[in-house]
Amino acid sequence: MLTAIHPKIPMRNKTITKEYYINKLGFEDFGMANYDEYLMIQKDNIQIHFFEFKELDPKENYGQVYIRTDDIEKLYQFFLESKIAIHPAGTLQTKPWGQKEFSILDPDNNLLTFGQSI
Repeated sequence: MLTAIHPKIPMRNKTITKEYYINKLGFEDFGMANYDEYLMIQKDNIQIHFFEFKELDPKENYGQVYIRTDDIEKLYQFFLESKIAIHPAGTLQTKPWGQKEFSILDPDNNLLTFGQSI
């Protein structure tokens, strides 16, 4: 029955969010419509949606998305080479729960964790 999930996380500024995800992380626009207060992006089989929240205090934002990958090493290397800031507590590590993962924070302090089963 269930076929996909598309998380919706907050953004303060659509232009900044779009630039970060498209120009730095390699996502693309998704959808034909362009809404002032909403953004949809995709990369491979992943979609993330954003809603405008201008009053968001990044220090109080706990938005989180866990994204599975089939080539964690290549993705991590791409982020390093692209000078994407890796979360200080989220460098590439093998976790006790059988995942190899790393994390980044977007401009609004949404935590993106990328993981691969080992």
